[in-house]
Amino acid sequence: MARGWESKAVADQIEEGQSRAPAPQSRDDRSPAMLVRRQQLESLRLSRARTLAQMEQAGRPSYRQMLERALRALEAQIEEISREISHGKGNPHG
Repeated sequence: MARGWESKAVADQIEEGQSRAPAPQSRDDRSPAMLVRRQQLESLRLSRARTLAQMEQAGRPSYRQMLERALRALEAQIEEISREISHGKGNPHG
């Protein structure tokens, strides 16, 4: 039963990502540093979706635990970069 739910969650995330309307961009949003952060965010989101898909197939508990740790790390990075982008900070050190 959990596997079906996770598949639905991944499908919902993909659909949400495709249906999101692009927000109007200010000059800061188009800076090279901000573009890099947005690309990193997209990469992390794809990694998260892939990790969820792998969790559906995970048979060994130890492998599933490793994937859960990876998922938590990805979600923390997604949160951090999302926060930086929403505050207009393309540079992670500034």
